[in-house]
Formats: sequence, structure tokens, C-alpha cells
Amino acid sequence: MAPQTKPTTKSLAPFPSAAALHTWAAELDAVAATLGPRFERAEPRGRVLAYLTGLLSTTERKNGWQLAELAGEATPDGMQRLLSTAHWDADAVRDDLVAYVLEHLADPAAVLVLDETGFVKKGTKSVGVAPQYCGTVGKIANCQIGVFLAYATRHGPVLLDRALYLPKDWAEDAARRAEAGVPTEASCIPKPTQGKQLLERAFAAGVRAAWVTADSIYGGAYTLRHYLEEREQPFVLAVQSTQRVGLSAKAAQVVAAWPAEAWQRLSAGEGSQGPRWYDWAWMPMSWREAPEGMAHWLLARRRLSKPSELAYYFVFGPADVTLPQVVQVAGTRWQVEQAFELAKGEVGLDEYEVRTWTGWYRHLTLAMFALAYLTVVRRRARQEPEGKGGRTHRKERGQTRR
Repeated sequence: MAPQTKPTTKSLAPFPSAAALHTWAAELDAVAATLGPRFERAEPRGRVLAYLTGLLSTTERKNGWQLAELAGEATPDGMQRLLSTAHWDADAVRDDLVAYVLEHLADPAAVLVLDETGFVKKGTKSVGVAPQYCGTVGKIANCQIGVFLAYATRHGPVLLDRALYLPKDWAEDAARRAEAGVPTEASCIPKPTQGKQLLERAFAAGVRAAWVTADSIYGGAYTLRHYLEEREQPFVLAVQSTQRVGLSAKAAQVVAAWPAEAWQRLSAGEGSQGPRWYDWAWMPMSWREAPEGMAHWLLARRRLSKPSELAYYFVFGPADVTLPQVVQVAGTRWQVEQAFELAKGEVGLDEYEVRTWTGWYRHLTLAMFALAYLTVVRRRARQEPEGKGGRTHRKERGQTRR
């Protein structure tokens, strides 16, 4: 467990109204009742509710000291035990999370999104930390990388599953593995393989989605695409410009030969500043075998401000799907960024102070559950008649912490 600095801020901002508080508290009690059987002893059973409550609070920091003080505890020892030595299975709680999402947020038009995010860390002790590209800061940084599966729905995006990427240097260092509690079966698994494992678990748990999408790290992996094709699971997966299309041509070469009239200006969905407009074009890859009623396409996206900047996708889906529909799926991938922003800004996804494998998975799982809970209660608030649900939580009014 990493050393923790006692915070200077101790106050907990109140919830906005009695009506809203009642709704939120009732749903949180239901979550606690769901998780209760995962904890054999009363102490961790009660503390996990306190931990979730702290993650959902409006306090500025959500480290061990802060969460302990919000729970009325003098030291963070109890919170540390919850994440390190208490007897409970983070994967079992992950399964409860998936069931919770399916119960409250199931959407036949949902899109599953594979993506990763970085957690910048100092030192060398935190499990999996290494100098590697970190999308959070846009450069090589000392960080941990987590691979995530998001479930993007009309109600908002949630995170279903997670996997810590273990760099090769870590996988081959027995002393560091032992100190961080890395399981003997854990190895340096390529990120696309980890993504495939996340999808396999989700499908096995009953998750159904209209489409799967991901960036080129995952879309460029033949094994992942082949797995989805065998399942007849539609996808829109980004690929590199050098991706082979047919026997020899590369994606960039093929798209460069398309006539000007092949392009259409379409919105890929709403962004923070309005519709995301791009020029789009696609071409059927009729030479590729597909099940009856399914087909393959090469899709390209061109920026309006920089026409030389293109993105490329492989599409597999119903033969009668339209270009505007596929464009909307491609745009859905950005919802995972919204999920990361919400999870880091509102429920402390990145504010953990743990160094071990067990601690990382436990904190991340509880933070993901907190995000799903927020999505559920906010959906209910939107469904309530105006004036019935009280005022909106201050962070939902645009005051998300950065």
C-alpha cells in the first residue's frame, strides 16, 4: 500500500435536496444489498458502502484519508484493508456490476467500446507502472495503462470491465511481481488480446450490443476482428492507413483513388461544441466472405479543416446498413472518453493510492460501480416530472472536477 498524505480539506458538501437524497440513498442501499453477499464479515460489508459513498461524494479528493474521514474514521487503515487484505473477489463484484447495468441500463442499440486510459504515477513500485505512451497526457509518461470495455447507451456510457496492462519488464521481474502481488498466471498480454478477453466475458455474461467499436490498436488485430466475425457481431473498427485491403493495396492507397463524389458530409454525433462534422466515404469489400445478410466495407473519414488527415475503418455488419448509420457507430467511440472523464472527475477512478495488483483491481471495480450507479440515478431523475426530483447534483450542472 502506497504512503498517503493527510488531506487539508475535510468537509463534505451536502446533497442538493431531501427528495434527491432519498432517491440516491435508496438506490445506494440497493447496491449495498447486492454486494453484501460478496463480503463474509460485517466490517468490510459496511466499509464497502462507506467507500462507495465517499467516491460518490462531492469532496475534492478521494484518497484513503479523505474517504476515511467522510466515514467518520480517524485513520485510513480500514479503507486500506478493504483494498488490500479483506476477503472479497473484485471479479465477482465486476460480475455484479455487469448484472446491475443489464438490469437498469440495457439497450438493444448499445455499442460496446474498447479503449484504454493511462494513470500517471511517480516512482517504480505501483504495479505495471513504466514509461509508456499515456493518452491522458498525450506523450510518453511514467504511468499504468488500463484496458476498458465501455457500454455506450442512450442513457449514457458506463464501464463494464477492466484489465491492467503488464509491461514486459514487469512480467519478467520476479521480485517486482512478488512485491506488487502479481498473480503467477498474469503475463504481458497484448492489449488487443486483453480487449478480446473483456468482450468474451461480457458476451458470456449476457451483454448484447448492436455494434462493437475501437481504435486502431484493437481494430488492427486480425484475431479480434475474426472473433467478432465468427460471432456475427457487427463492428466498426479503426485501422491504420497501412492496413492491407485485399492482397496488396493499403487502405490509404485505396481511399486516395476514390472520386470526389464518393464523399458525403455527415455528423458523427453531438460533441461538446455541437455536431461533429466530417466527410465520409465507403466501399464494399465484396471479395471478403460473410454470412448471409452480412457484408464488409472499408470506411474513411476526412477532417474538414485538414482534408489530408484521414482515418480508416473496417466495417462488418448487416448488408442493408446505411452510411449514416455506420457513421453514428464510429462516432460512438468518443463516448468512452466521456466515461473516462466522468469516472475520473466524479468518482475518483484515478485517485487511488495503492501499489498492488489486488488494490488496483478493487479500487477500479468500485469506482466503475459508482459510475454505473450515477448513470442509473441520473436516468431516473430525467424521467421524473419537473419539480419532483429536487435540484440536480452540482457536478451534473457542469462543475465536474478536472
